Amino acid sequence: MTHSRTISIRVNRKIGDTFDAILNCPIKMNPEAKMNSDGWWSFTTPRGNAKLKFNENKSLGILDHLYIDSESKWNVPMRVIPSGDESEVIITLIKPSELTDEQFNERMFEIEQVFANMKKIIEIQ
Repeated sequence: MTHSRTISIRVNRKIGDTFDAILNCPIKMNPEAKMNSDGWWSFTTPRGNAKLKFNENKSLGILDHLYIDSESKWNVPMRVIPSGDESEVIITLIKPSELTDEQFNERMFEIEQVFANMKKIIEIQ
């Protein structure tokens, strides 16, 4: 059985601004983050070294990405959806097979915190 979780936040910014801000969030969330020439963001997390690469399509609001750390690999569908003068940001996280259910639940708590910080950063810009 697949274990997954969808997280959604409303952002007080128009879709284009939200989309662009998310692409630049890694450096704002982690000042050590660096964009490599191959499009991968590299940074350090409490779990060690990690990397992230977006596969984006702005006209469709797609910000899918691949996230890899020392424990797991995540293919993350992410969408930015217009809602008047605001945007809705939605991600779905499917438990990687290398994580236990307990580890997945711990990660969901951490990701909710990351999402809350991302929302603050986007709305400040």
